[in-house]
Amino acid sequence: MASWSDLPEALKGSFDKFSQLLQSDDQLKAFTTSNAIDKPATFGIKSSGSDNTILIEVSNGSAKAKTGSPKDALFTLSALPEQWEQFFKKVPVAPYQSYWGMFGMNIKQKGTEVQGDETEFAHWTHVWRRVLELAHDAQCGPMKEDTQPEPTQDYLTGKYVYLETPAWGKSKVFYEYSGEGKQAIVFLHTAGSDSRQYHGVMNDSRMRSRCTMYAFDLPAHGRSFPSQKSLPGAHTITEDGYVGIIAAFVKALGLRRPIICGASMAGQACLAVATRHKEVGAIGTIPLQGTEYLSMERLWHDRSPYVNQSLFNPEWVYGMMSPTAPLVNKQLLWHTYSSQAYGIFHGDLDFYFGGFDGRSRVANIDTNTCPVFMLTGEYDWSNTPEMAQKTADKIPGAEHKTMPDLGHFPATENPQKFVPHLIEAIEHIQKVRAGNLSTMRLSQD
Repeated sequence: MASWSDLPEALKGSFDKFSQLLQSDDQLKAFTTSNAIDKPATFGIKSSGSDNTILIEVSNGSAKAKTGSPKDALFTLSALPEQWEQFFKKVPVAPYQSYWGMFGMNIKQKGTEVQGDETEFAHWTHVWRRVLELAHDAQCGPMKEDTQPEPTQDYLTGKYVYLETPAWGKSKVFYEYSGEGKQAIVFLHTAGSDSRQYHGVMNDSRMRSRCTMYAFDLPAHGRSFPSQKSLPGAHTITEDGYVGIIAAFVKALGLRRPIICGASMAGQACLAVATRHKEVGAIGTIPLQGTEYLSMERLWHDRSPYVNQSLFNPEWVYGMMSPTAPLVNKQLLWHTYSSQAYGIFHGDLDFYFGGFDGRSRVANIDTNTCPVFMLTGEYDWSNTPEMAQKTADKIPGAEHKTMPDLGHFPATENPQKFVPHLIEAIEHIQKVRAGNLSTMRLSQD
């Protein structure tokens, strides 16, 4: 095989197959079929070791590949030869499962850069992502994705409840519940999404026998109504607002000693709850993809009048998942991220990126009264396992575990692989709580 310093040369043996896939792939056709595409647009893919470039010409209903110069492209995706070599492994390791991961967020990948027009790069993110997947399939064969049983029955019940919240005022909030176990657990969705992320977990028989599970959509998210205070495009969220609505939900439903579990910005919220657990009545938290503080260069494509957020937002998060997750689950995440209102995702990230700062507080979490068990998917380049471990190390008595074959959305990507980790965390919290209660009784005797 040729050196990866010349990408077209390195992929020469699979180029014919690649061209065939570009013409036959139904997903790519869906992404490129629009009468709004009234003239061809060309982007490039190349190694930083050479200007020899794969050029993709997109027109209404088709995409074609040829080789040429980056000068002929609106923008070019460039990476180091060794980065492309990692990307084209049969099953890439993190963060090489996507160009977004290579491009770098909290895992900085020097040498990966977008050359040319960045707005055009954002316009065509759904197309270049799928093109790169097809290039990988042509070179390595189809990705071997995990399978899962086809569900035949759903066990969730959905309702609405009015909550008085500190940030939103009176809000009509949608929630779902399932299970008949003694332990109450409340699931919190990620930024810019909704609680459909937890359907796989809430339908799992292992969880239904152990827990009674609840999940709600934040106001103006998913199926919840925007509050009367909400202005379209002005959404943001703070720690007080987030902890306040969790407490309001627990109180309104009369939940006794619930565990709070959530991912991404909700992982940060779980850490916030642990520092303020008496306000919520929580007996433990399970932060997924959480850390004490996350500083990141903000992208504004997710709140731009020049970019379609229903295409850009789901594509940005799509690359945070495990490449082997079942396709139907990855597509569900794409769908939920494509269906949110303007500015919701960006406003949620106000909390995720710097809005929560627990650096001076997490060491004071009392894990005897509110145990903390952190879980992080290995494929997450936004909130890495190393970052989560450093946070756990600061919390006396906290546990942390890295989950193989899972990414930023473990509960949705692969519920079958995630649930055993979740059960381990629940049982740890229950064991710590039971031990402390026994100690307290003995000391009172």
